[in-house]
Parts: sequence; structure tokens; C-alpha cells
Amino acid sequence: MKRVLVVGGGKGGTALLTLLSGTEMMEIVAVVDIYEDAPGVQLAKQNNIRTGQDWKRWIHEDIDIVIEATGDEDVFEELLQERSKKTVVIPGSVAYITSELLEEKNNLLSELKRQTKNQELILNSIHDGMVVINSEEKVTFMNRSAERILGFKKEEGTSKNIQELIPTTRLPEVLKVRRKEVNQKLELENGRKIVTTRIPLIGADNELMGAFSVFKDITEVVDLAEEITDLKEVKTMLEAIIQSSEEAISVVDENGLGIMINPAYTRITGLTEKEIVGQPATADISEGESMHMRVLQTRRPVRGVRMSVGPAKKEVLVNVAPVIVDGKLKGSVGVLHDVSEIQSLTSELKKARQIIRNLEAKYTFDDIIGDSPEMTLALEQARVGAKTPATVLLRGESGTGKELFAHAIHNESNRRHNKFIRVNCASIAESILESELFGYEEGAFSGAKRGGKRGLFEEANHGSIFLDEIGELSLHMQAKLLRVLQEHEIVRVGGTKPINIDVRVIAATNVKMEKAIVEHTFREDLYYRLNRLPIFIPPLRERHSDIPGLVLHLIQKLNQDYGRNVREINEEALRYLQGYDWPGNVRELENIIGRAMIYMSMNEEEILLSHIPELWQHPKHSTDESETLTEGWNGKNLQETLDLYEKKVLKEAYRSNQFNKTKTAKALGVSIRNLYYKLDKYQIDRDSMQDFS
Repeated sequence: MKRVLVVGGGKGGTALLTLLSGTEMMEIVAVVDIYEDAPGVQLAKQNNIRTGQDWKRWIHEDIDIVIEATGDEDVFEELLQERSKKTVVIPGSVAYITSELLEEKNNLLSELKRQTKNQELILNSIHDGMVVINSEEKVTFMNRSAERILGFKKEEGTSKNIQELIPTTRLPEVLKVRRKEVNQKLELENGRKIVTTRIPLIGADNELMGAFSVFKDITEVVDLAEEITDLKEVKTMLEAIIQSSEEAISVVDENGLGIMINPAYTRITGLTEKEIVGQPATADISEGESMHMRVLQTRRPVRGVRMSVGPAKKEVLVNVAPVIVDGKLKGSVGVLHDVSEIQSLTSELKKARQIIRNLEAKYTFDDIIGDSPEMTLALEQARVGAKTPATVLLRGESGTGKELFAHAIHNESNRRHNKFIRVNCASIAESILESELFGYEEGAFSGAKRGGKRGLFEEANHGSIFLDEIGELSLHMQAKLLRVLQEHEIVRVGGTKPINIDVRVIAATNVKMEKAIVEHTFREDLYYRLNRLPIFIPPLRERHSDIPGLVLHLIQKLNQDYGRNVREINEEALRYLQGYDWPGNVRELENIIGRAMIYMSMNEEEILLSHIPELWQHPKHSTDESETLTEGWNGKNLQETLDLYEKKVLKEAYRSNQFNKTKTAKALGVSIRNLYYKLDKYQIDRDSMQDFS
């Protein structure tokens, strides 16, 4: 017996598990998948097979065969490296093919059962009574209408001689003469009068197998006339449904002549009813074979055939099925799907998946560089917020590191072992944003997956979802999001049943929310829901003291990206960087350091001022502050002159207020936080001012 390890509990793994469980030559040691709720894992647990999330736990347990059913080439390569020499690794493509074959087999069995059930349903649903006897004149079948007309149940009559049940029957005579009797009148013992047709059952080798009778209660003719009226109403309703359907539909008769099209068909093909009805089925074909004619010839349906139709040669996918009534072919019906619409939707979905990258938070608070008072305050707020389930709103200019904060908050929270979903609200098309966030049900729109699709909020259940650039959401989507925050439930597109979720929302924006509320571009009620724990991330111009640490961190990061060995930055270059306002914040600083390292020679280890590109409106002059401020222009640029004057004013105000920082901030009309920053920037403290006059 071979010992088997199945890696991957998806569709392929489940199919293989089902297949192998039925053979005595294979022993399934374990089923492994990173997701505990994978269908293969659940099936394994039902069969008392061990399960887990790490295949390395079993790879050395004397395994003969490893079936890689994840479809991930990296997993396959790693299995090849870890396995023992005698272990055979079967790639995921085999699992996929097996799953497809198993699914096809199950579909065929289901179809056979369905057809058998349908035949029985049809026989039991027809208004005419039917009785079948075998060659020994015993009843083998009778339908529900026969029970109603004859007055006894199927269980009472089956296996009994037909003459015991219907003494006046002529079915035995039909058996003897092997001839059918059509539309014969007969009166039953219960007083009902029927019209019956009796037909012998003769096999292919002329063997007499029995006979059957189909009969109608002629006392119900009046009722039948009323039913015909109802049928006309149903026909009218069906025609109205076809005409109003968004699916492009065309119908032809048994000779291949068009008998009906709907407006959706005209919209896609450009052909009118006059050009199709009464014309051959080939009238709408630009390129390819008529699927209507193929179905009429083979009596079999066709699905997913690509072809071009109409004068514009519109590319479509066609599904055509035969229309069979009482065993006779009456025509065929076709449904067309516009390929360009399917391709457009697929393209939008691919873009959305690229924007929504992976499902893991990469960064922690250790990755956020900065010990300035402004950044320290933001980090303390974020750490406090991480320990609560409250919604967090990260506010700050573009490039300040809002996404890093979102990652860190998730990794510091008790949800860190669950998913972290990132969504850029401004980068996903409005037409698909709702279905991506909340999912959709099967048939919600053209091209929707069979069985529907889970949305990102469902994917993030018990984890966190980061909604970046939330200020760009439309008012419609804002209303949807407000419901999620209030009710903790979502409703899929095309669905009606609410789905409860437990998701921690972390939002971010560089939009001035209060202004957006005044301009009616952002809902006030949603703002108050999001703003429970606002965290303001300071721009780089308000924390110049963090620049040295940020530069060293960026050098280490870019060394790995560029394959360099830069160790430090020159003091002159660092002073130049600290004298700039950085409108692009940390993102701009990373860009400048990266450009400087690109311009450096491979053997250089120190960034010099000459390596740094000249920053906008910030020429490369000396930043030496040892010179004293004089009246008028002193040869320095405007920013340097203003800095020197600001430093002098700060010292005078600080001394005048007896070195009380709160009073000094109030006298200067600045926040205490801003005063702390400026005192630190100019290295002003009480001790350094003992000699100040």
C-alpha cells in the first residue's frame, strides 16, 4: 500500500481525495492546506484523515507519493527539494485534470438521474391516464392520472392482472393480435367514460414485451377548453418575458427559419425582426457556421461557440438548444453573449486584483522611523488604537506613511493572525467597486461566476480592511459603507440576505474632510463613524529632526534594491536635506536618496552634496548658522535668513516668559506641539540661554 500526502485542499485536492478514498492500494496520510476551511480539509476530517497547514510536518514520514494540488509552482519546487529520494511528487496539473474528469463524471451521473426523474415527472404530470402491462398481462406501471380516473392507487394495481382491475379492458386482445387500437370508447365500472388508445410493445427482435393504454376522461372536455385559455395567457406571458429579457435570444423552427428575436438581439447584432423572421438561420452569420442548423441536424445542444454576427461582424458567444415536444423536433433557441462586454469586465476585474495586492500586513511600528514630538504623539495614538476594535482614520498628506501605520496597527492588534486586506478606493472603477467590496450572487450581472463571489469585506472577516483614499468614494458607496459600520453586515450585489461580518476598518485620506462635508462631497454621518480615533500623521516639514534617521533607513532599504553598499550621508548633504520643506514628504525623500545613489559610483560608500540633485527652489548654498543676523540682506538665501530671524525671536520670547513653554506658545500664537518642534529644531533650551542678552 502506497502512503500518500495531499498538499492543497481546493478543487483539485478534493477531487483526488474523493478518488483515492475508494481504493485499497492508497493510504492517505494527511491533507494539508493553509486554509483550515478548505473543502479538501473538511472532507478529510469527515473521513478521519489527519489535516494541517504545513506539509513539512509529514514530508519525511515515509511518504511514497506527494500530490501537489495547489497549482503553485513554488510549492512544487519546494516539495521536490524537501522530499526523500524514493518519494514521487505529482504536479498540480494532474490534480486539475483529475478534478475536471471527476466533475464531468458527476455531471453525467447527475444528468442521467435528472433525465430519469424528469421522465417520471412528465409521465406523472400528463393529463392522460397511462397503464402498462407485461407479456403476462400484469400491470407494471400506471401514472397519477390513471389513479385518478380508475379510482385506485398504483400500489393496489401493480403486479395484478389487468382484467382484475379493468374487466372490460381489451389490452389482452392487443397482446394477442399485436395491433394497436386507436381512440376506442370504454365505460369503466365507476361510471366514467373514456377514450383510449392501446398499443403493443414490441422489441427490436420482434419480441412481445407487453402493451400500454393511454386514455382520456371525456367528461373533462369542458375543463380542457378552459385550460386552453390559460395556456394562451401563459404563451403571451412567455413572449413578453423573452421580449423584455436582457439576454439576446433568437428562435427558429424545425426547418431553420427564424420565428422570433427580442430587442436585445437587435441591439447586439444590428439586425431587425424583418431581416430575421421568416429567413434562414444563416441570415445573421458573418463568419462561421450556423449553430441553429447544427442543432437541428444533431438534436444536441451546443455551448460557448465563438462566432461573428450582423453587418458589423460583432463577436459573440453562442449557446443553442433544441426544442423537442412529444419527441418531435420543433426548432431551436439560441442565446448570444457580447464578447466585448465579457472582455471589458474581465479586464476591470484583473485591474482590481492588481490594485488589491496581497492579504498580509508587512510592517510593524518598528518600521516607522521618527522620534520627533509630532511623530511620537502619532505613534502613541496608533499603539493605543491598535489595542481596541475602534475604527481608525489616518489623516495626513500624500507620502507621509499612512499605509505603514495601517499595517502596524493591524500587526499590533489581536487580529494580526487574520487577513489584512488593502483597497485603494480611488483606483478601482466605480462600476465594479461595490461587487469587489461586498461580493455578488450568481447571476447578479452578465459574466458573474457560477455560485457568486465573496467580497473583500467577507475575505477580511475577523481581520482588518484598509480603505485608502476613502475621501474619493462616491456618495452611493459612502452610504453602503455607513451601513457596514453601523450594522456590521453586508449584502452582496444581486442578493437580499444580510451577511454578518466582524471586520476592523482602518481608513486613510489626504482630503480635508471638514471641507468635503461643507461641499457635500462627503457624508457627515459617515465622517463621525470613521472619526472615532483620528490619527494625524505629520508632514516631513514639521519633523525635520527625523530626517537623519529616515535617510539612514532609506539607505539600507535601497542598498538591497540597487545592490549597493552605501554606509552613510555627508553632514553637508544632510544639512541641505534638512533645509528643504519636502512637499512630497517621505516619498519624495526616498526618491531623492534613490536618485543620489543611482548617480554614485559602485565603489562609493558616502552620499555627498554633489550626489544629491538640486531641490526645487532650494539652491545648494551653505547652511552654516554661525553667522549672526544683520540688518538687510546678509548674502544668505531667504529661507536661511528667515530661519536665523525666527531663532532670534524664539529666544527673546522664551526668555521674556521666564522660560515657560506654555506662556511662550500662547504669546507667539502657536501650538505647544509646534513650539516644542521649533525649540528642538534650533536647539534652544534654558541652559543654552544663560549667556543670551
